[in-house]
Amino acid sequence: MPTGLSPRPSSAAWGKLHLAMPQTRGVEFYPLALERGERSERALKLALAEMYVQGVSTRRVAAITRELCGTEVTSMQVSRAAELLDVELSAWRNRPLGRTPFVLLDARYEKVRHGGRVVDCALLVATAVTPDGKRTVLGVSVSLSEAEVHWREFLQTLIARGLHGVELISSDAHAGLKQARKACFPGVPWQRCQFHLQQNAASYVPRQELKKPVAADLRAVFNAPDRREADRLLAAMIEKYRPTAPKLAAWLETDVPEGLTVFAFPAAQRIRLRTTNVLERLNEEIRRRTRVALLFPNEASLLRLASAVLIEISEEWETGKVYLSQETD
Repeated sequence: MPTGLSPRPSSAAWGKLHLAMPQTRGVEFYPLALERGERSERALKLALAEMYVQGVSTRRVAAITRELCGTEVTSMQVSRAAELLDVELSAWRNRPLGRTPFVLLDARYEKVRHGGRVVDCALLVATAVTPDGKRTVLGVSVSLSEAEVHWREFLQTLIARGLHGVELISSDAHAGLKQARKACFPGVPWQRCQFHLQQNAASYVPRQELKKPVAADLRAVFNAPDRREADRLLAAMIEKYRPTAPKLAAWLETDVPEGLTVFAFPAAQRIRLRTTNVLERLNEEIRRRTRVALLFPNEASLLRLASAVLIEISEEWETGKVYLSQETD
């Protein structure tokens, strides 16, 4: 039964409201209209939180809100909105996964304050191509390094979320990632990024005048029509440079075959699977956003910003054009 009214101020996008809320005894009562208003307010604050994590200052957020809505949002409200955003981002990072034939792994570093000093933290990112040929971001994690233990923990979380049916993993040759990949995905073929191999080759070339011909010869290996021809061209390249560049020849013999795994897949798919360039472009987008922050106060703030960027990119990928041809010839 109603026992009177109590004042209840409520902030909305169009300003502050002063409402009289009926008091009841023994019966729960809450106006549906007010609930809808609060949902709208939460949506507004989530948008503000996204501005906050993308580097817009609290002062600038308040100014934007004042111009758009005629009301200011305090730094405390922005912080609370960020907490709501954290719930949404956490749910996305922990969403169930399924059969995913092609997985790409990479990491980048950002400066984070940790234990009273500034350190470079690794942002571990996994993307994939789904069975329907669309790209997606599987997950992201922040670690103190790319050590095997951190990569293993990250990969195990992907498996625990249901990742299975992996047919190929593409990445660079970082030692920690290599060990973790073998432990978590034994028997799954690995494609070493050909773009990184092309860059690495330059460090084994003893003379400047050899750099262009070495690069051209290596491109010919990677662009071969099939694995047999790639192996033939690589063998010829090794013999060609063995007398003048023995360290280069030894590197070609041991490392370059790791970049030829992709020849086991249809020609129409190789150009997409032979490098991790899709991750490089993704990292560029992250870098564009993190450049504003320069230094993150903790790992959680870096994870929040990276997640906000990646969920946006992933949704664009998943609703966009097919990335990988399904042709098998």
